[in-house]
Amino acid sequence: MSIVTKSIVNADAEARYLSPGELDRIKGFVSSGEKRLRIAQTLSDSRERIVKQAGDQMFQKRPDVVSPGGSAYGEEMTATCLRDLDYYLRLVTYGVVSGDVTPIEEIGVVGMREMYTSLGVPIGAVGEGVRGLKSVASSLLSGEDAAEAGAYFDYLIGALQ
Repeated sequence: MSIVTKSIVNADAEARYLSPGELDRIKGFVSSGEKRLRIAQTLSDSRERIVKQAGDQMFQKRPDVVSPGGSAYGEEMTATCLRDLDYYLRLVTYGVVSGDVTPIEEIGVVGMREMYTSLGVPIGAVGEGVRGLKSVASSLLSGEDAAEAGAYFDYLIGALQ
């Protein structure tokens, strides 16, 4: 939920107009819109590169997942793992665009731990993959943009711990 939606929902629940502080936060949100869209565009345009390099980093750090018996062993399971990394990168772009972690939480985090546990996928390996996404994505962004996107990657990484 964006700051705009949250502010309106909160004000309406109290049957009041938006406060000056809420209006200032909305103004900041609107003025940062171009930056957030630029970040999301860069991540979207570079998604294949980001996912491939992040997957390579994860598989180097966690060879157990691609070894026989590992949760990403074999071509099909490796592709599934990379698909999941692509999904998490997409969730980060949703967070960046909305300026809020709610899309990440509601779409991707709720039930995630239970799903991976039931499938025998080591949560730490998924977290390592998202750290790789952050690393590769940050290398493609300016320092300020990387810091902005980094907060959403960090939120997701925290949910995986």
